[in-house]
Amino acid sequence: MRDSMERRTLVVGRGISLQGTVQDAERLVVEGTVEASMIHASELSISPGGVFKGEVEVEDAEVAGTIDGTLTARGSLNVRASGRVLGTARCRRLQVEDGGQITGRIEMLNEPQRAEAGQRTTAESAA
Repeated sequence: MRDSMERRTLVVGRGISLQGTVQDAERLVVEGTVEASMIHASELSISPGGVFKGEVEVEDAEVAGTIDGTLTARGSLNVRASGRVLGTARCRRLQVEDGGQITGRIEMLNEPQRAEAGQRTTAESAA
């Protein structure tokens, strides 16, 4: 696995607004504002004060700012104490720190191998 410093990373800094399409970024760090119709990346990190509006599909997401739209995290979604998720969030694993807010719809994705074998998943255990 490549070191996180070697990954193709896009950082949208504080005070910067970005609208449009992001392609080929493995890691997206939002400190400012991003509005996008659809982004595919491996990792999304929204810093405190950062805002993401639109639709994003990632492997893992950490939200310490605000996301307004549709987020699909095929792996884990971590909502920090300062984080707000508005809209629809789909994830396999969910962690919400005390103070984190989720307003909208949460859909838990099933573990493909375990669900087929009839074992209970983390999502089913939490339900």
